Amino acid sequence: QVQLVESGGGLVQVGGSLRLSCAAPGRTFAMHAMGWFRQAPGKEREFVASISWNGITTYYAASVKGRFTISRDRAKNTVFLQMNSLKPEDTAVYYCAAKTGVAGVRSPDEYDDWGQGTQVTVSS
Repeated sequence: QVQLVESGGGLVQVGGSLRLSCAAPGRTFAMHAMGWFRQAPGKEREFVASISWNGITTYYAASVKGRFTISRDRAKNTVFLQMNSLKPEDTAVYYCAAKTGVAGVRSPDEYDDWGQGTQVTVSS
């Protein structure tokens, strides 16, 4: 099991940017597909983006496509989510997750390992 740790969340104004990071201290997820999910109060956890184990293929939710970019540095065992042009509706706890197999999976139930989450708040 891979233990994940997210960082980089915070408070930002509308139109601002944040960069989230996800690391696995002491472990490697070089062969795992990685995903970012988010959960707002009173709502279900939803898919944001995912990336294949080799970083070649990426997937995005329609609501973030063109504004968010997922990437990974396999040498540093880290996954990133660059978030630009942030909107109030992006406010949520953001979670990093890992899974074996293909990356184009949007159901959180298909992911095996999760981080504790990092809060992103976009103020208007």
